[in-house]
Amino acid sequence: MQDHLTIVKHPLVQHKLTLMRQRDTSTAVFRQLLREISQLLAYEVTHELPMTTRPIETPLQKMDAPVLAGRKLALISILRAGNGLLDGMLELIPSARVGFVGLFRDEKTLKPVKYYFKVPDMLGERLSIVVDPMLATGNSSAAAVEMIKQEGARDIRFLCLLAAPEGVERMKEAHPDVPIVTAALDDRLNDKGYILPGLGDAGDRMFGTK
Repeated sequence: MQDHLTIVKHPLVQHKLTLMRQRDTSTAVFRQLLREISQLLAYEVTHELPMTTRPIETPLQKMDAPVLAGRKLALISILRAGNGLLDGMLELIPSARVGFVGLFRDEKTLKPVKYYFKVPDMLGERLSIVVDPMLATGNSSAAAVEMIKQEGARDIRFLCLLAAPEGVERMKEAHPDVPIVTAALDDRLNDKGYILPGLGDAGDRMFGTK
């Protein structure tokens, strides 16, 4: 285990991930599993949110009860596959503000190319959780985090389903202040920049495209 990397080994997370890895898992089932696993991962990535109290009345008496403190957190999806994690997390945190970073990977250079960027205001006063199912080369993720920092974000966490060692190292090199939460650290990348053993292209499997 590395200080900047948390691998969520909860049995339900690992079981659902295995089902997602299987090549014969249908698009509908893959999408549902991603929604379910995103909520379990969200529990881990948000377990240290700042808290305060406020007075409430139960049916029996008044009390000071714990509630989340500060501005509503920001969930920032790296399009398009990030939306699979985003949807499940929004069910758990419906008040979150949402942003999108549109990047595609140039298949020759493996470098990210930006085509869309829209994030919530006041990022400097919010926790920003950047979501993308696959941390492969790390180039797109590092670029997305850099763009978010340029908008003022200071407290950033990165959430993914699968990570490759190369992507983890790239993120650590570019953004050592950004902790990574993932369900698995896989073996390596192949010569096309895909994670092995992985689960294929998360976006294609989620949306039924090739």
